[in-house]
Amino acid sequence: MQVDNCIFCKIVKGEIKSQKVYEDQDIVAFLDINPVNKGHVLVIPKDHFENIFDIPKDKLSKVMEVVQKVAIALKKMGADGVNIVSNNGKAAEQHVFHLHIHVIPRYYNDGKELDSMEKRTKYENDKEMNEYAERIRLFLI
Repeated sequence: MQVDNCIFCKIVKGEIKSQKVYEDQDIVAFLDINPVNKGHVLVIPKDHFENIFDIPKDKLSKVMEVVQKVAIALKKMGADGVNIVSNNGKAAEQHVFHLHIHVIPRYYNDGKELDSMEKRTKYENDKEMNEYAERIRLFLI
């Protein structure tokens, strides 16, 4: 089930362009358009669940399996570590009310702060974003 006014549901339905790195019948993972570091991926269930409080355990388990696959791919690509982040509820600064898990590649001395929008990275163009997506797809297990 998708919700008409949800940006992530629109991505699932193909109504909004995204750079997908993984997709199966239940889950989709795509590059964040405002990444902390290049290769920053969002993993979401295709069905609309507002946050972690609403999703059934079996579906959350599937989301987390893909989170782990993406994290391993990013490590194989050279990340020194990853942040796994999910904001759930307004008080936690959730902005898109469709459950999503951020998988953020981290590097020693990258100087990034997760709460600093000013220090986020931008892709130079769609070609560079596509190249990162392709590299991640190659490393997925």
